[in-house]
Amino acid sequence: MNTKSLRFIVAIAGFTAMLAGCTTLDAYTQESKTSNATKGAIIGAVSGAVVGLISGDDSVERRKRALIGAGVGALAGGAIGYYMDQQEARLRAELEGTGVSVTRIGDNITLNMPGHVTFATNSSDLSPAFFAVLNSVSKVLTEFDQTIVEVAGHTDSDGSVQYNQGLSERRAQAVAQFFRTQNIMDQRLITVGQGESRPVADNSTASGKQTNRRVEITMVPVTA
Repeated sequence: MNTKSLRFIVAIAGFTAMLAGCTTLDAYTQESKTSNATKGAIIGAVSGAVVGLISGDDSVERRKRALIGAGVGALAGGAIGYYMDQQEARLRAELEGTGVSVTRIGDNITLNMPGHVTFATNSSDLSPAFFAVLNSVSKVLTEFDQTIVEVAGHTDSDGSVQYNQGLSERRAQAVAQFFRTQNIMDQRLITVGQGESRPVADNSTASGKQTNRRVEITMVPVTA
């Protein structure tokens, strides 16, 4: 068995073990529930992707080294969990009632921003309702600056695979550019487009397509 295969099997095993602990807070009812991302996790796992962080260890580690080199302090030990606990609480407070879910997996936090607050069909222009949400997120990212921020764009299945890949990349870039205008350090930002490859809902329905037409923002602590 080659190293890549072994890593994939280990990742799937670990991923399966943690599914039971992956919950999110419903933005409307305030009840804890299994997130859409978790419900769609098997799709992502089978394709080799892990829910939440997409860009991979190498990209994140390079960003961490760059930030530490730029003077951003690294978190260690028990301070990591406490720091992310505080950030999670601030995000939940800021995003209450917006329709954006906050999911915690280990020390990573993922925001799932669905289609009705992000982009119209076939568009990478930020929707008017999206600005207030991104302003709230920017406020927290500024306060908690010891994190890498991965912005992942996703689309529904309308259109060709190639078109959707490009569209998802443009959507991720649009969100990242907004963060830059809010003085979020460029070294913190990773953008990635996943096209239509990671659906979390049924693309045969209008509501499912809207759910899949989303942006996921994952925050990862800067550690040495």
